[in-house]
This record gives sequence, structure tokens and C-alpha cells, in this order.
Amino acid sequence: MRMKKICLTFSMGLVLLSVHGQQTGGRVVYERTLQLQLFLPPGAAPQRMPPSTRKDRLEVLFGNGQCLRRAIDDELPEAMEASGGGMHLDVIAPGGGSDNETFTDFAAGKVVSQRELGGRNYVITDTIQRLNWKLTGRTSTILNYPCQQAVAQRIGIRMRPGLENGMMKMLEAPDTVTVTAWFTLSVPAPAGPEYQGQLPGLILGLEMDNGRVMYQAVELSAKTDLAAIKPPAKGKSLSAAEFAAERKKFMAAMQRNVGRGGNIRIGG
Repeated sequence: MRMKKICLTFSMGLVLLSVHGQQTGGRVVYERTLQLQLFLPPGAAPQRMPPSTRKDRLEVLFGNGQCLRRAIDDELPEAMEASGGGMHLDVIAPGGGSDNETFTDFAAGKVVSQRELGGRNYVITDTIQRLNWKLTGRTSTILNYPCQQAVAQRIGIRMRPGLENGMMKMLEAPDTVTVTAWFTLSVPAPAGPEYQGQLPGLILGLEMDNGRVMYQAVELSAKTDLAAIKPPAKGKSLSAAEFAAERKKFMAAMQRNVGRGGNIRIGG
């Protein structure tokens, strides 16, 4: 008999589950794969092209209703030199950087992130921005854990390099991204590499923007360092709105650098 596809929408005020005998704390190692995008001014040609993809690893520690995401690999992509004005292009991963951390308190609905921008560290406090997730009825197995698929749309604005009056500039553009997550109810902790606190089980697989960013769990242990699960504190404290304004100023300065043949970063 052919099974009908199930499609359910659920409110993400987290589902209460019976967790007796189930793992609610641990450590997950994820491999992240990024499709890199390179934008150059007209007439510019790099002496050597960067790889089209980049892989790195990160870990998520979870327990006591909280989780912490942090980098494992400290290696950063190399800078490349492009012809024409001696412009240098640093191709970096979105949200990358060994100093970046994200702490989430599920019950409080609070997120505290440490981000690097323009060589400075910031600590940003925000609330969990919940998406409208839908269950598709599809299932899979990751690390021997049964997983369910959930999908959502993230709507926002992204800064993209583009041409305006023949000049390369960073321009705001509407951005709608499809997010596909694989989560397991066998570990009823709403942790993951991103979108923490939004699904009723541990996220073991995640795909965004038609595969431009992908996470795959490669290790899962019941052991974790609970003392390490705390908000980051290295950097200037800002609200999410204040950091958005700071980032906009940084992008404007980067845009001026493009015109002078200076340093720009792609993907950060």
C-alpha cells in the first residue's frame, strides 16, 4: 500500500516529552560544508581561485536545558590576491571564526552569541527567533538514531556584493532561505548547530539555502562538560539591533575599501 505523505505544522513552544531513561545531555560534533561564493569587480581576475567548498567542524555541548556551540577547527581560509589595484579578498565562512560561540537557554528563550566583526569581538544578546516548522513525514537514520524531517522558511535581508553605476558595492537584498532539519526524539534536547531551542529533539542534520550550508553530525556522546555551557563574555556587549547597526557601518566601510582597492571579506 502506498503511504500518504504526512505534513504537519506544530507550534514551537517546545513539546513536552517524557524523557525518563532518555539522553538529555551530551556532546555532538558536526561537520559543516560551505559552498563558497566569490564576487569580483569588473576586470579583476584572481591569480589563483579558491576552492568551491570548505569544510570545518564544530561542537555542541548540551545539558541542564542549555547548549553551547563552538568551533573545533581553528584553521581559517587563506587570503587571495586579485589583479587590478592589488585588492585582497578574504573568503571566509558565514558565522565562521574560531572565537565565535553561541549559548542558548531554552527555558528563558535567550541566545547569547560571541561574534567577530572587523577584528573586534562582540557579545550579542537576543531572543530565540522561532520559525514556522512543518513536519514532512520523511524519516532517516543518522548515527543510528531515527530522525524526522522538518522544513521552514527563513525570511530576512542579506548583504550581497553587486554593481551600482558600474561600482562594486555591498547592497541589501531580500533573502528567503529554505531550512531543512533532521532531528531525533530519541535525544529530547532542542539543541543543534543552528536553530537551537526550536525543535523537540536534537538536530543531527541541517541544510540551508539549497545546500549552500550543510551540517552533518559525525559524533554523539552522552558525556559533556556542563561547566563549559555558559554565556560567552569576550567582547563588547550589544543587543541584536545594536550589532546589526554596527555590522551595517562595517559594510559601508568595506564598500569604500572596494573602491580604493583595499581589503574585503566575502561570506562573513
